[in-house]
Amino acid sequence: MGGLLALSRGIDRVNEVIGKAVSWLILVAVLVSATNAIIRKTMNISSNAWLELQWYLFGAAFLLAAAYTLKQNEHVRIDIVYGAMSRRVQHWIDLLGHLLFLMPFVIVMLYMLTPYVMKSVLNGEVSNNSGGLVIWPAKSLLLIGFILLGLQGISEIIKKIAVMRGIIPDPTPFISAHEAAELEGKALVEELSK
Repeated sequence: MGGLLALSRGIDRVNEVIGKAVSWLILVAVLVSATNAIIRKTMNISSNAWLELQWYLFGAAFLLAAAYTLKQNEHVRIDIVYGAMSRRVQHWIDLLGHLLFLMPFVIVMLYMLTPYVMKSVLNGEVSNNSGGLVIWPAKSLLLIGFILLGLQGISEIIKKIAVMRGIIPDPTPFISAHEAAELEGKALVEELSK
């Protein structure tokens, strides 16, 4: 299990770095959007390339941060049902969810996306829009995003099994939305009282 946990730590590190780095793409996309709007309104000039660049940046941020979001245990779940269960049952729900839903979905997406992306790359696909950008890098982000998500799924499965066997402490203990709000409120009160 030690080797698998080392693999898990490596995957986590890669997705942590990528997730934090791509968060800056949102700022770049906002700046591109604002610049495009200002130029379009003041000089009556525009380009499809600017619009497509915005889409690519938002898409890259979303796709490349999905694995980081999974690592941080921030994906949407129904806390009312999940929070009512014991932590042991929650671990089983997470493990079975990763094994039966996440990983099969990722495998299907990789199977479907690989020829789709390869065809685009080999053809040097470009936008149909006048002045548009090259499309194959954006399509490649789909494949890269699902590869990273699949790797993070493997990491989460390894960690979940290790937690359930008592080998490591729970890296993401469950805190309900109510408890999170209480903790945030207490932290805010402490901060204001300083």
